[in-house]
Amino acid sequence: MSTLVIPVRMDDGTVEHFPSFRIQYNGSRGPTKGGIRYHPGVDEDEVDELAFLMTLKCAVAGLPFGGAKGGVQVDPEELSEGELERLSRAYVDEYHDVIGPQKDIPAPDVNTNAKVMGWMMDEYESVAGERAPGVITGKPPEIGGSEGREYATSLGGAVVLDEFVEYEGMGEELDVAIQGMGNVGSYLAEFLDERGYNVVAVSDSSGGVYDGDGIDVPAMLDEYRESGDLDGFGDAVTNDELLTLNADVLVPAAIEDQITDENVDDVRADAVLEMANGPTTPSADERLSERGVPVVPDILANAGGVTVSYFEWVQNEANEYWLETKVNEKLAEQMRGAFRGIRSVKQNGDLTWRSAAYVHGVNTVLDAEAHRGNVSR
Repeated sequence: MSTLVIPVRMDDGTVEHFPSFRIQYNGSRGPTKGGIRYHPGVDEDEVDELAFLMTLKCAVAGLPFGGAKGGVQVDPEELSEGELERLSRAYVDEYHDVIGPQKDIPAPDVNTNAKVMGWMMDEYESVAGERAPGVITGKPPEIGGSEGREYATSLGGAVVLDEFVEYEGMGEELDVAIQGMGNVGSYLAEFLDERGYNVVAVSDSSGGVYDGDGIDVPAMLDEYRESGDLDGFGDAVTNDELLTLNADVLVPAAIEDQITDENVDDVRADAVLEMANGPTTPSADERLSERGVPVVPDILANAGGVTVSYFEWVQNEANEYWLETKVNEKLAEQMRGAFRGIRSVKQNGDLTWRSAAYVHGVNTVLDAEAHRGNVSR
């Protein structure tokens, strides 16, 4: 665990100091892996919890990584691009001794992106005095990023949903409501539409639309990506209303704590696919279980992103380039394997999907620790 204050020279010549964090939770399965978020509310407890969840997510996905997370207490909206770059490079300067391709591999997270990752990789290589593209994933493809990374989380979620629907015997042409039209939600709508699902509702932070006959997803995405406008593609609904629509599958793909004690009894979907991190509170999750509403947990549903980050790291370390088709095929194979591993635990223990995922993840980590001689199994 590292907690440091990062000094950054601002455009006006003053120096601001930003609290920062990097926590490596467990590395028994390999180098640790986890994003870096820029947010004014990030703190040590949050980063520690997220590092734990990354440990389980990597284990569930079958990746040879441990879990880590990082963050900086900053509102990036208040920084110029130059200040943002200096902050990002300063983060690497402060933490260069604890990160590395065989130590700890950061990636994008809240309010960080491929551009920030490019700055960080460049700074690490400057400090290390050698080429090391595998130190960071989520980079632009021009400097070692992987094909398919932009939509990997969504494609992985679509593969998991296909497996889940088949296992549960839910049928075809299912109605799906998606809360969140950021990168994950918009690509997921596209992939589900292509797979024959009926996307009946979508929303962003300002609200959404509902069409019981199904939204024209290609036209909606063209308009939304051009103008940010959902008007005209269905009846207006609020985000709260979307969560209570009568759909086969509800997909919270925005932010945490959306299904809570206050609204859980109004959720009418037959199943929930968690594409956001932590969108269901623990007590609401328990209530859904009591009602017989299965929840595909975030550490499985959205593991496609870290999986393709792993593929990026493999390509960097081997100095290889994989075509987009190869990346997508390997992602689908990895996600099916992850689903089936959790399915087996669920069947053997009569557990919820979330409990099975946690049990599977913890046991996978404990097995690694046992083989190292650190615990008895």
